[in-house]
Amino acid sequence: MTPAVGYIRVSTDEQAASGLGMDAQEHSVRGYAALYGLTLVSLEVDDGWSGKSLRRPGIGRALARIEAGEATALVFAKLDRLTRNVRDLGDLMERAARDGWAMHSVGEKIDTSTATGRMLANMIVTIAAWERETTGERTKAALAALKRRGARLGRAPFGYSHANVQGKRVMIPVPAEQEVLALCQEWADSGLTLREMASELMLRQIPARDGGLRWGPSSVACVMRTLREVQNSHGALRV
Repeated sequence: MTPAVGYIRVSTDEQAASGLGMDAQEHSVRGYAALYGLTLVSLEVDDGWSGKSLRRPGIGRALARIEAGEATALVFAKLDRLTRNVRDLGDLMERAARDGWAMHSVGEKIDTSTATGRMLANMIVTIAAWERETTGERTKAALAALKRRGARLGRAPFGYSHANVQGKRVMIPVPAEQEVLALCQEWADSGLTLREMASELMLRQIPARDGGLRWGPSSVACVMRTLREVQNSHGALRV
């Protein structure tokens, strides 16, 4: 049996939209390991972290275990769970080839211990990056066209909602979200990090905008962005 480290990641914004939640990823990683003779020595998790960079605690622990000789394989549900960055993927594959360990992507059935596996991994991540960039370009062009026509765009910032008043679309405060804004302002002033704020909100069972109780650094960052916008426009926050 080959010792392996399992790795799973979700970002806060993706949890509702993606079918690859924490439980589903863990199930696929454990199933793959059992099928292909891999023994999981640990399962490392990054909950609420973006895949744009490898500067994540969970992947850091996973790689540290491999470097320490505890495992010779890294298993994850899909390539985009490991990284969304072509350069980072290339660096990881070079590192794996140099140090004698392999990456296993369950969804794409890729094993980077083979030349074919490495080629497929590079192709998939490169194509995914191209799709994101071209989609971003098209979206930017479409939004620019709508703005030229005078359309008001985008979702209301946290703490507010859109309403029609005398035929005009305006923003009105949402009392429950305004209370969250005030709490986050207080915590920010006392030096709490985004992750610490998210933990406090979940401990107090304060619902997020989508109605769930799950908060992460990125969702708290949206709240802080609203605070900055309000302060830049009106000075000190008033709720």
